[in-house]
Amino acid sequence: MQIPENLKSDIKPNQSIELLKELHILTRDGKLNQDSRRKLKQVYHLVNFIEPLFNDVLTYNPNPTLVDHGAGKSYLGFILYDLLLKQLSSGEVIGIETRAELVEKSKNLAAHLGFTRMRFEHLTVEESVTSSAIPAKVDIITALHACNTATDDAIQFGLTKQAKYMVLVPCCQAEVAEVLRQHKNESFSKTPLSEIWRHPIHTREFGSQITNVLRCLQLEAAGYQVTVTELVGWEHSMKNELIIARYTGQPRKNAQARLDAILQELNLEALRNRFAH
Repeated sequence: MQIPENLKSDIKPNQSIELLKELHILTRDGKLNQDSRRKLKQVYHLVNFIEPLFNDVLTYNPNPTLVDHGAGKSYLGFILYDLLLKQLSSGEVIGIETRAELVEKSKNLAAHLGFTRMRFEHLTVEESVTSSAIPAKVDIITALHACNTATDDAIQFGLTKQAKYMVLVPCCQAEVAEVLRQHKNESFSKTPLSEIWRHPIHTREFGSQITNVLRCLQLEAAGYQVTVTELVGWEHSMKNELIIARYTGQPRKNAQARLDAILQELNLEALRNRFAH
């Protein structure tokens, strides 16, 4: 189905209109409301970042594997398949999700659309690392708005699977903020830096910020080159940070030492295993 003239500025060429309707981004009569336009813009921005990484992988691997970790309803996975893989003769997208009902819906939709090299696995994080359903090595891992520790799970999965690229949009980081709260009194007597998270709203915001700082150091210590940027303008989403990691095999020299020092200085030692590599 051709893209209607009034939607050509919003929808990428070669995008399946039927897919966008099935994902409820377009209404049944082909309209795009403001909320859906915002959601589609976010996903397209992410696709624009992923496409050159995907093309780089294709230069040495004609059969790439892209894993969408914590896939949810798999908006991103479906659109990536539709725009980047559908026209190829090989390569696959694997969606990993813990909610069985979402996995089943995605499987049915892929079958309905004829997306034959797209599959979905109902796996926990631990299972996804060891399951025979997932290749020993994958090329690209995405995690869009993976809540709280789900981003960390995607990173651990990527490290184990020796992913060439990881593309992460973190969301709702609560774990570090909770540990900061638990040790607040101890931190007051230890460092004046504790003023940064003395007030509850600052605890939440600083906890979110420091979580992503620690993630970047973890990736750099594991041999990844890390870029941090905005996904879209703040007017579209407050969950806006995009972390892109490319494996080089050359760890940043002081990354692990700095990670360790931050954990020690901020009384976050309890989280050491989460940021291990």
